[in-house]
Amino acid sequence: MVLSKALKQHLIDPEICIRCYTCEQTCPIGAIEHDDNNVVVDVEKCNHCMDCISPCPTGSIDEWRVVETPYTLEQQYEWDELPEQQEIATAPNTSTSIEALDDDIAALLADAHSGAGGKTLAPASASKPSVNLYKPSGPATATVQGNYRLTEDSADSDVRHIILDLGQQNFPVLEGQSVGVLAPDASGDDDSTAMARLYSVSSPRDGERLGYNNLSLTVKREDKGLCSNYLCDLKKGDTVKLTGPYGSTFLMPNDANCHLLMICTGTGSAPFRAITMHRQRLHPDASGRMTLVFGARTPESLPYFGPLKKVPDSLLQKNLVYSRVEGADKRYVQDELRDMADDIAALLKQDSTCIYICGLRAMEDGVEQAFNDIATSAGLDWAEVRSAMRADGRYHVETY
Repeated sequence: MVLSKALKQHLIDPEICIRCYTCEQTCPIGAIEHDDNNVVVDVEKCNHCMDCISPCPTGSIDEWRVVETPYTLEQQYEWDELPEQQEIATAPNTSTSIEALDDDIAALLADAHSGAGGKTLAPASASKPSVNLYKPSGPATATVQGNYRLTEDSADSDVRHIILDLGQQNFPVLEGQSVGVLAPDASGDDDSTAMARLYSVSSPRDGERLGYNNLSLTVKREDKGLCSNYLCDLKKGDTVKLTGPYGSTFLMPNDANCHLLMICTGTGSAPFRAITMHRQRLHPDASGRMTLVFGARTPESLPYFGPLKKVPDSLLQKNLVYSRVEGADKRYVQDELRDMADDIAALLKQDSTCIYICGLRAMEDGVEQAFNDIATSAGLDWAEVRSAMRADGRYHVETY
């Protein structure tokens, strides 16, 4: 078998995949499928069109192996982690590098990674996450401890803080991870829902209440949203079926010297609440600070407005912007970033800076352009800075 006859096989990393099935829904030729364990790619159908790459929220879809014998669907369904790259037989005077074989895929991947999202790594000092402990076929059952409205009654959005008690079940989560919620369908049958709706955890790893086995979610009620309305209507004592935890890259560093720049809109604040609470509990006097740029329509519709004011400025620099305040100009997070250009440029030059972006996908282009403008004014190449940060596990985007 010579190198030129080896096959480039598209695979999905089961450790990172959050089972949102976006790739399966995106694939134009039906090459992606799933069971209760894994999401897999059919090598007989996949034509490497790359349509599934950019919509993936985690980068788990962006995995490739050069193989002599393709992995079967049955093998992929059994994986807990991806196999290592195989040794490939080579012809005389033939390069053994995968890159030499895979120039076309490399070019496609470079294009897929050219935007603000793309594949990333967890920070080097981040804790090892637990993933996929509970699946739709065997979910955890949590009990509602509380359901509190975060936005004022006059606000145009109903955002809830929901606390879930896990009892004696082992359900470890880290800041930045998500859980799946199995909502009942219209008939009330909670066993008929195969797809979990994902929500970022808004509490730190040691619990919403320190030392308790519970977690919290930040949920916005969406018009005709099956799962969001289900969660927002829960009462104390109700039970909820959870899957996960999911996610192994959008994690905070354990290095308290790192400066965290967190940019969010709406319920994208959930992981940043968790991150802030964890650092405040563990390192209240950390040398590495945190900067939050938080956008909402109005102060009344901004989740956690009250608690945010209680976080010391020495720990968290808060920059709140609003786009629908009567009599005021519309301001978005990218506008605030530009106003902070000198501070942002200084952060971009520091190897201890980690950037996290979470919220509506519509914010992504504006934030990307703001970073580009700030970097250019500071004599930096934003594409190079971003790529280097991503490779170091210091640049993270999670939009929806």
